Amino acid sequence: MAKDRDHKERGGGGQGDKKMFVGVIWNCAAELKLLLGALLILCSIATVLQFLPSRFSISPTDLRLCLAKISTATTTTTTAISNDFNDGDSSYYSILPSPSPSPPYTAAPPPPPAVEHEQILNNSILKRAFNPYGAAAYNFITMGAYRGGPNTFAVVGLSSKPLHVFSKPVYECEWVPKNNPENSTFAAQTYKILPDWGYGRVYTAVVVNCTFSDPINVDNTGGSLFLHASTSGGGDTRFNLTDRILSLEEKPDSVDFSIFLASSKPKYDYLYCGSSLYGSLSPQRMREWIAYHVRLFGGKSHFVIHDAGGVHEEVLEVLKPWMELGYVTLQDIRDQERFDGYYHNQFLVVNDCLHRYKHMAKWMFFFDVDEFIYVPSKQSIKSVIDSQSGFTQFTIEQNPMSGQLCTQDDYGKAHRRWGFEKLVYKDVKRGIRRDRKYAIQPRNVFATGVHMSMNLQGRSNHKTMVRYFHYHGTIAKRTEPCRNYVNWTTDNFENKPYVLDTTMRNTALAVKKFEYSMIGSRLQNTRQ
Repeated sequence: MAKDRDHKERGGGGQGDKKMFVGVIWNCAAELKLLLGALLILCSIATVLQFLPSRFSISPTDLRLCLAKISTATTTTTTAISNDFNDGDSSYYSILPSPSPSPPYTAAPPPPPAVEHEQILNNSILKRAFNPYGAAAYNFITMGAYRGGPNTFAVVGLSSKPLHVFSKPVYECEWVPKNNPENSTFAAQTYKILPDWGYGRVYTAVVVNCTFSDPINVDNTGGSLFLHASTSGGGDTRFNLTDRILSLEEKPDSVDFSIFLASSKPKYDYLYCGSSLYGSLSPQRMREWIAYHVRLFGGKSHFVIHDAGGVHEEVLEVLKPWMELGYVTLQDIRDQERFDGYYHNQFLVVNDCLHRYKHMAKWMFFFDVDEFIYVPSKQSIKSVIDSQSGFTQFTIEQNPMSGQLCTQDDYGKAHRRWGFEKLVYKDVKRGIRRDRKYAIQPRNVFATGVHMSMNLQGRSNHKTMVRYFHYHGTIAKRTEPCRNYVNWTTDNFENKPYVLDTTMRNTALAVKKFEYSMIGSRLQNTRQ
């Protein structure tokens, strides 16, 4: 009796489990029908394709999109069944195969317009057809958008250069309050600036300035800035394509309006905006450059470094001590390499830096990492820069230095000396226009360039005591720069006149001591 009862209990339990399984399947009949129907359609299409002529074809993109949709439907159905099983006995859930994630397919571009064909007109003229496909360049690529004041914003990005050279794209700015999105406001004035002096390639740098009639988000409840970028028929006169681009989001209580007051003091006295760093840079040259300039500019200075591929692991180790002390901000901008602009998009990069830190610095400096700013030894950087307070911009003259000439006294011990300590011969050839670098008071500047700004309010001064020593190309050399050791104070080398100039050499000992006092000996074994 007991055995029979146990047998019935086991048998009854098995029948109950079967009923539960059938019940769940019945509840998911709609999902199973969808799955089986999709598979049936796919198999039918595959069968029909075998009998179509060779002229007919389906692109891989179309086929991937089709498979992706079916995969999504399959995953949804499997998940629904899994959830139903999970509501009951977990042992049944374990027998279901886990849905594999769909591969990251690239989204297809929008479909082209209907194909037009050639036709004979009533006057016997053959009308030819032109059918566009794809897109050669993006309408607009944003890098950043920033407040310039209570009612002004700047959007920094890239746009198709031919669009701006041969057409007249139009921009509009719209502010949408977070708590009242229906009550949006358009800027009273929106204008673009192309700061790259025509040097753009496929893409050109664009700064869009938006000025609203009244202060925006004064209650600090948050909102969003949208940029409307219209092609105005550029590329295809049949269409005026407009992209509505979310450029900036302000969260509630995130805006400090006090920084826009004329009486507010910026966080830094001097801020360095660096161009794009790329290639195989020398860690030792970078070490020398950052130590020298932190000492020069002092405790209220900051350096923004833009990594376009040049900050490899050894260079990063050089920057880390200064990052930890708060002197350096490193930005990874390697993705800009996707978009073909001038010189690793350096015009884009410097303009983003200008507007990002506009209200954080009294003065901004723009120069490269193979260039060293110098003021006369009897002057301080503060006294020299303060003397320029009446100007929005001052430019800095160049002292070009040889990157391979060293003195005979350094032979055999050059590897122990720093770059600016041993490269002591200055090119003094006359009649050559040499590039300048510059500094600006950023609050009065709307856009900027590599060698100077052409979009500012105020005056520029081109005659100051500030110079920069330029060791051209040395930052990209991973070997000993000294190639020729000479024993003269003035002579010609490779048809250029040089003179001995130990100005920078005389500062080397003080810079080395300063580095040691700030970060210790952690960089003593840095390689070329």
